[in-house]
Amino acid sequence: MSRTDVTGTTSVRFSVTTGDGLVLAARSYGDPGAPTVLCVHGYPDDSLVWEGVVTDLAADHRVVVYDVRGAGASPAPRERSGYALDRLADDMARVAAAASPDRPVHLLAHDWGSLAAWHTVTEERHARLFASYTSVSGPCLDHAAHWLRSRLRPSPRALAEVADEALRSAYIGFFHLPWVPEFAWLTGIGGAAVRALERVGPPKGRPPRDKRSLRNHLNGLELYRVNMRDRLLRPQPRRTAVPVQVLAPTHELFMVESLQASAAQWCEDFRLRRVAGGHWVPRTRPGAVAGRVREMVADVEKGRPRSAAAAGAGAW
Repeated sequence: MSRTDVTGTTSVRFSVTTGDGLVLAARSYGDPGAPTVLCVHGYPDDSLVWEGVVTDLAADHRVVVYDVRGAGASPAPRERSGYALDRLADDMARVAAAASPDRPVHLLAHDWGSLAAWHTVTEERHARLFASYTSVSGPCLDHAAHWLRSRLRPSPRALAEVADEALRSAYIGFFHLPWVPEFAWLTGIGGAAVRALERVGPPKGRPPRDKRSLRNHLNGLELYRVNMRDRLLRPQPRRTAVPVQVLAPTHELFMVESLQASAAQWCEDFRLRRVAGGHWVPRTRPGAVAGRVREMVADVEKGRPRSAAAAGAGAW
């Protein structure tokens, strides 16, 4: 079914059924014959966070977005285990296969979408579905655990980085508390606290303004509760041959840049690009994100991906 939505671009709605029977809501934009870019949102967003990126990229690409399980127009799993990374990766692979059955897609993901996307492209059975991966503000949890362990040595710089990251990630422990985070979102206290910290772009604690937004906030807490502890305590060596581009916002609040850059050791083809802005650059600077993705797609489609040494120091 075709319609013109909030991006002002004509979209085609479709759905994808997950392995455990959920029906995920998806939309596609642009020329079906152009390279496909699959966008995966994070927490507490839904696919609407990609509005600006879609408007830009759909001019010369096919762009596909979907609401992950428990967010937007997609149903939530009945059990907490339904938010496990293995489930999210399988969902992503199914959407990619449905969106582009004849050629791999180019993956773009943000926040928890990036965490799940890392899990997907480092799974051999899924990696063939993806031509490239652009990650924004979301590391692989296994890579993050290895990074943390590498910094636990008697070096002032290493220990300072760990302390810095621990401070930035303190909200994760808060999200594991029973009922307290839910109370914070319902009352707006959580949104006010994070707004005081995040000065660039919509904050992670933006107060829910409607039922859909509130549902995103509450359901997505399970992502932290299901996945963080086991991955950080028992990390695996997750590698990928999919070309990877990490976009590191210059004013990222929730992670240090060296954590994001450390993924290079797990990738055959890796590049790090700085982007001026905060955690929500897909919303606040969609043109910059779209521009970097457009470059990545062009490189891969022409068969000349760059090496890790090509990581750029300048920020758009």
